[in-house]
Amino acid sequence: MTVILINPFRVPKKKEEEAIKGWEFGADYLRKQPGFISTKLHKTIIPDSEFRLVNIAEWKTSEDFLNAVSSKEFKKLTKDMVERFPHYPALYEVIRT
Repeated sequence: MTVILINPFRVPKKKEEEAIKGWEFGADYLRKQPGFISTKLHKTIIPDSEFRLVNIAEWKTSEDFLNAVSSKEFKKLTKDMVERFPHYPALYEVIRT
């Protein structure tokens, strides 16, 4: 069974493109890591949403994900994104379809 990352981002209005660019740097790195399956970034269509961007990704195991995001290279690539756009990542498993 795979694990699902759901990671909502707080992004100020008119800063979406900046946040998307930062997300792309991290996503490009993660796509090359062991256990990575897929990722999709979602943008709200509701103007006053608390979370303007939400990333949903699939990984083979939680260990694969944790190893990838704890690497020095990933932390360096995403430092600015993490500092500027608060996010709340959590791993989930599918229990119903």
